[in-house]
Amino acid sequence: MDYSIFIYLILTVLVVALGWFVNLPAARADCLSGGFYGRPLACGGSVTRQQMFNRILIFTVFILLFAVSACRIAVGNDYWVYRSDFLLIEQERHVAFEFGFVWVVRLLQSMLNHDQYLPIFAVFSFFTVLFFVRGMAALSEQFCFTVFLLMTGGYYFSSLNSVRYYLVLAIAMYSIKYVLREEWGKFIFWILIAAAFHKSVLVVIPLYFLASRNWKKWHMLFLAAGCASLLLFQDFYRRIIFYFYPFYEGSMFDTGETSLTNIAKCAAVLVLSLIYYRVAIEEDGKNRFCFCCNLGALVLYVFASFIPEISRIGYYLNITNIFLIPGIVVKIPERRQRILWTVLVAAAFLAYFALFLRSAYSTDIRLLPYRNWIFQ
Repeated sequence: MDYSIFIYLILTVLVVALGWFVNLPAARADCLSGGFYGRPLACGGSVTRQQMFNRILIFTVFILLFAVSACRIAVGNDYWVYRSDFLLIEQERHVAFEFGFVWVVRLLQSMLNHDQYLPIFAVFSFFTVLFFVRGMAALSEQFCFTVFLLMTGGYYFSSLNSVRYYLVLAIAMYSIKYVLREEWGKFIFWILIAAAFHKSVLVVIPLYFLASRNWKKWHMLFLAAGCASLLLFQDFYRRIIFYFYPFYEGSMFDTGETSLTNIAKCAAVLVLSLIYYRVAIEEDGKNRFCFCCNLGALVLYVFASFIPEISRIGYYLNITNIFLIPGIVVKIPERRQRILWTVLVAAAFLAYFALFLRSAYSTDIRLLPYRNWIFQ
């Protein structure tokens, strides 16, 4: 029997339990104003006891997530692929990666001995977890709830496999705070940095801009036209995609299929959103942005299945559900309904998490068994 699954389960319980004690208003004030968790916004330069407690808790969450990610070895079906590519980069041979990723790997290799790939994985783990934690601290209404959704939704554990993609996903999530502040220069700066590691992230520039607009009813005509164009001009969109990613054409990813699970998750969040739209979304800019992102992801999953790896584009949008769901639940006026929806959401995500862990042993995922270089 493989007992390494308990590492994932214990990690999830620990970080959610730590998140339970985070006081979000203070944590957000800490995070948004600079530094690793920031400095207090208006405390006369002093740090309150609660703010210090928040910093310790969030830092501990970061350390736990980073440690499990950084110490892994042979976890994920892409792990040895990346190791082979590291060797090609060291030999200055061509690899199909963006220049930022290649440059960082070469920089790290210049400071390491031959074929020292473990520290390289650790560096990417550090920044992926860093941006995830900073994004959650900056944007969540309930830090504990958001951490729970990140873990049970599989986002964190999937980052153990797709190194480049989940790094830029974390950066994109972190950059949302600049969208909400309409600090477009800072937003584009971070997205361009991310694009140096995975250029697919460039799609969030128009998508996040559209999601941030205050949509009117007549704007729905443009949404309908966009859906129609996806159905009518599939060849046009495919030519654009294959221009940037020619290796996807005819590959195992070019199947024309979409994930029914992703459609179901987005549809369920849409139902919850519509039930409490007036109470929780209509006058709340952040929730409205996340609502639009979830709706956009649902549209892509339903109408753009012809795009290879459409789920990756969708994740840039539906990652916001880890903020939208707590943002809705916390605004439900009746306590019984808040408790009911919290229980329903938790049960649904735990069920998904169980299925996710069960599939983690499959050869095309290989997130389990978990191995690390300390106790191998």
